[in-house]
Amino acid sequence: MVLKKITRITVQQKNKNRYNIFLADEYAFSVDEAILIEFGLRKGLELDEAAINKIVQKEKLYQFYTQSINYLSYRMRTKKEVYDYLKKKEVEPEYIDEIIDRLTKEKLLDDREFAEAFVRTRINTSTKGPKVIAQELREKGVSAKIVADVLELYTTEKQFDKVYKIMEKKLRQSSKHAFRKRLEQIQVNLMQKGFSREIIQEVAVNFSDQKDADAEWEALVFQGEKLLRKYQNKFSGFELRNKLTEGLYRKGFSFDLIQRFIQESLEQE
Repeated sequence: MVLKKITRITVQQKNKNRYNIFLADEYAFSVDEAILIEFGLRKGLELDEAAINKIVQKEKLYQFYTQSINYLSYRMRTKKEVYDYLKKKEVEPEYIDEIIDRLTKEKLLDDREFAEAFVRTRINTSTKGPKVIAQELREKGVSAKIVADVLELYTTEKQFDKVYKIMEKKLRQSSKHAFRKRLEQIQVNLMQKGFSREIIQEVAVNFSDQKDADAEWEALVFQGEKLLRKYQNKFSGFELRNKLTEGLYRKGFSFDLIQRFIQESLEQE
C-alpha cells in the first residue's frame, strides 16, 4: 500500500474557505473547509489511494450540495425541481439521491410545505383557479395526495370571492359586445383559469340582471352598423332583415333590441 504525505496546505486566494492540498510537494486536489475538518487533513498526514479517492468523492458531493443550497436560496423548490437541476448539471444519480435525502432531513426540502406556500401565493397574487394550480403543482412533481390536501386551502368561499371580483371587474370595462355574450366569454375564460363550472354559474347569476340598457343599445348599434355595411349591397328587404337578425342574435343581443335597430336603421334609408 502506497502512502502519500500531505506536505503543504494553502488557502485559495479567491475563496478563503477552500484549500489546496499538496502531496509529496505536488498539487493533488482542493477541498472546502468543511471537508478539511471532516477528514482532519493536516500537514504530515499520510493518505493511501483509497482515502484520497474517498476525500475527492466527498468533496465533489459537497460541491453539488452547496450548489443545491444556492439554488434553494432564491425561492422554495420541490424535490423534483432540485433533482432536475442537478441532473441538468450532469450529477450522478446516486449523488442526487444522497443530496436530496440530506436536504430533506435538514428541512430545506419539503414538498408539502412548498405546496401550501404555493397555493397561498396563487390565491393572493393571481387569478388562477384550483384546477390550474393543481396542474402546476403536479408539473413540479408534487404528489397527488399532497396536491389534494393543500387545495383545501382554496375554499369554496375564496373561489366564489375571486370569481366574483374577476367577473365584476371585466363587466365594468367598456365594450362593443352584447352583455350576454360578454358574460359567456368571461365564464369561458374563468373555466380556462381553473375554476369549476358550478361556482362560475353560481356567481354569474348575481350579474345576470345588471345589464346597462344604454351601453347595450350602443353596443348593438355598433355591431348592427357593421353588419349592415357588410350585407346591404348584397341583400335587401326580407333577406337583409333576416341576415341582420341572425347576425345580431348570434352576438348575444335580445330579439326586441334587434327589431328596434332594424326598424330604425332601415327606415332611415
